[in-house]
Amino acid sequence: MSEIAMQPGAVARPDLDKGLGVAGRLGMGAAIVVTLVYVAWSVYSDAEAAGVGITAFLPFALLFLALLIALGFEFVNGFHDTANAVATVIYTNSMPANVAVVWSGFFNFLGVLLSTGVVAFGIISLLPVELILQVGSSAGYAMVFSLLLAAIIWNLATWYFGIPSSSSHTLIGSIIGVGVANAIMHGRSGTAGVDWTKATDIGKALLFSPLVGFTLAMLLLLAMKVLVRNKALYEEPKPGVAPPMWIRGLLIFTCTGVSFAHGSNDGQKGMGLIMLILIGTVPTAYALNRAVPQAYVSEFHASSTAVAGILTARAPADPTVATPVQARQAVTRYIAEKTYAPNVAPAMAVLVTDIDRQVQEYGSLAKIPAASVGNVRNDMYLAAEGAKRLTKEPGLAFAEADKTALNEYRADLDKGTRFIPTWVKIAVAFALGLGTMIGWKRIVITVGEKIGKSHLTYAQGGAAELVAMGTIFAADGFGLPVSTTHVLSSGVAGTMVGNGSGLQMSTLRNLLMAWVLTLPVSILLAGGLYFMLSKVF
Repeated sequence: MSEIAMQPGAVARPDLDKGLGVAGRLGMGAAIVVTLVYVAWSVYSDAEAAGVGITAFLPFALLFLALLIALGFEFVNGFHDTANAVATVIYTNSMPANVAVVWSGFFNFLGVLLSTGVVAFGIISLLPVELILQVGSSAGYAMVFSLLLAAIIWNLATWYFGIPSSSSHTLIGSIIGVGVANAIMHGRSGTAGVDWTKATDIGKALLFSPLVGFTLAMLLLLAMKVLVRNKALYEEPKPGVAPPMWIRGLLIFTCTGVSFAHGSNDGQKGMGLIMLILIGTVPTAYALNRAVPQAYVSEFHASSTAVAGILTARAPADPTVATPVQARQAVTRYIAEKTYAPNVAPAMAVLVTDIDRQVQEYGSLAKIPAASVGNVRNDMYLAAEGAKRLTKEPGLAFAEADKTALNEYRADLDKGTRFIPTWVKIAVAFALGLGTMIGWKRIVITVGEKIGKSHLTYAQGGAAELVAMGTIFAADGFGLPVSTTHVLSSGVAGTMVGNGSGLQMSTLRNLLMAWVLTLPVSILLAGGLYFMLSKVF
């Protein structure tokens, strides 16, 4: 039986209390145990294959704890964000709630597995370069634990009150908080602790995606009313009665697409953080991509030679950066302080040449000795960041051909350092997929009942989900994180306005407050945690 929600704009509430059953709960528990065992076995196997013996308990205990927290973030992300994807099919009686969350969880799982990884490394690039280079140190552990715990705390707080807020927004705020705190603790301005260019790009994506969701969903609904003259599309669903098959198929398709897109975009954030953890703890196994093809070495040599020649021609050799150590310090300072000096280009030339020498000397990334892997990876990361910044220096005025060569060199460096093992994808996919099946009810009720003053119609649900699906897929293609929550919630609001149904201002006020507060609260939480944990580790 459907019960009626006793509130302004009451709607016929579908059955939200039917759970997964005993078999479902047992299956979920077994899946969680299997995932954790699989993660532990994968790390052990990779470490053994790379010749890393487990000689100390503490580093691997910290590694497992960090991985557990990272997967916990994705688990919370699953039930916090993905509830938005299933609200429309549940409130239009297209799927029973308990079936919808399992369906959505499965396609979140697939979305993670088939994701590109571009968003993962876009998130990492927000972090201060000095913390990325020392991610295996005490400061690195403090960084990872702080930003993950801050993100989880805020996600759980907003979930508890049934407020759809953005996990992406929260995580990015946490990263900024760690960067600012790290800069202040080292006597620099807080603004020096973050790549603000990248942060601005991501901020624009998070800012404009809700506006895109609202506007496009409203326009799509209005266009449907003109072009699709089917009365059933615009009527309130009858309690307990499934919609016509073709409408039901459309709504299930859009739910599937949003779930898949959410997995593809949001799942990558956890992947990027897990790779940071692995690089810091087991660099021999994860700092460099040991699976690059044999042709990589010769290709890398050619691009390194070309870039070294371009840089040498641009600026003469400088005795202050004649050695790799001096060159590394100059490039690190350039990236951290974002201030170009005359010795940067010659320093980059020295660094590029030295990296190439090491790769050629060993003949393969897989053959670089364990003691050197971390240093080579850091040098490659520095060179990639340095090359990216140099192409934007107006004083150097690189020709287009030179910029192309620098970008190709960066791509070769990324092939060696930016990779995600299959087991990481599988673990994150399980965490996000299983999280989708837990705790979804609070957010579903908000999206289904508390945004508009009337019941969600089939057309409104389809329009909001189609726009959300398209927006998230587009952002994924550009390597930008966007919020499923923001896009879909604003899409539902847009359809309500387009339908003339009106909006519940109390809910909009809560959504707006969460949107405004998420960034400063997560910045303060992560910054405070980083300051405290830096004293502990």
